[in-house]
Amino acid sequence: MGHKRKERIDRGIKARSEDIFALTSLREMLYVALPPAIPIIALAVLPLVLPPYWQKVLISTCVFALLAMSWDFLVSVGMVSLGQALFFGVGAYVSGALDHYFKLPVWVCIPVATVLGGAISTLFLLPVLRLRGIYFSMVTLVVPLMFERIVEATGLLGGTEGLTRLQPFGNSWLEVYVVTAMVPLILFGFRRLMTSDYGLVLKAIRDNDRAVMGAGLNIYWLKTQALFITACIGAFCGAYMTHVYMFVGMPAFALDYSILPIASAVVGGMGSFAGSFLGSFILVPLSEALRGIGGLRTVIYAMFLVIFIVSLPEGIFHYIQRKYQQFERWVDVDR
Repeated sequence: MGHKRKERIDRGIKARSEDIFALTSLREMLYVALPPAIPIIALAVLPLVLPPYWQKVLISTCVFALLAMSWDFLVSVGMVSLGQALFFGVGAYVSGALDHYFKLPVWVCIPVATVLGGAISTLFLLPVLRLRGIYFSMVTLVVPLMFERIVEATGLLGGTEGLTRLQPFGNSWLEVYVVTAMVPLILFGFRRLMTSDYGLVLKAIRDNDRAVMGAGLNIYWLKTQALFITACIGAFCGAYMTHVYMFVGMPAFALDYSILPIASAVVGGMGSFAGSFLGSFILVPLSEALRGIGGLRTVIYAMFLVIFIVSLPEGIFHYIQRKYQQFERWVDVDR
């Protein structure tokens, strides 16, 4: 009796288009162009067809997608962060303070809070960049909790009441389309960055930092740059949501802003950025849809997470990508 095994083979179009870009027909051009076009088209059309409530959910989903992609980027450099809430909260408070105390317009508050919040977060984590693995992760988890307690104990920046009556965007279409435009910009920007020479050096730090140091490169300066990029994206998310809610308070440092981006990246598939994007667009709307069932929401949500992780440990995006780019067949195995 013959034995068979399953093998996977790249489709011819994929093999030709990956490196040399030899496209011979419109069908092959569509094969290459369609996957990147899907998220752009979806993000352009969704605000037009969703009711106002779900437009707000879309904004929140996009924010978590940005946090998840920035977390994935930091992991690509070998730094596993549990503190996306730090970047989000600092950006939120900086933007809220600029609005509340200095009366600056929204379109000044958000860019300034993005850069300034990213710089503040980077400075706070600068002393621990030499830590590795779980030690770095634990520090990033503790710092936002520390900030939250400082605000509560000192009454700074509104204390437990927070800062209220902040300026809104003033235009609902502008409010939703700015953040939906940022998502593909960051997604394709990260993918492009990580295939550049700079990105290859960052990935080399994750794989073998000693070898990179041996090549005469300052890995701590490179890690600082990667941390600043991640922190700026997180600070942008916090600043943006501050003006969506017209409020900033201690919930800006909530663990949800650390845990949900990680769950999104794991469910979608780490290392691709598109996986983080896809995971966010599954988990955040799912969480919102389950809100009406009360306490069972957490149970059902946890079951979905377990099912996703156990059945597709590689991540949903990697599974879809594999099915799209490869076909499977059974072949005889000689004994």
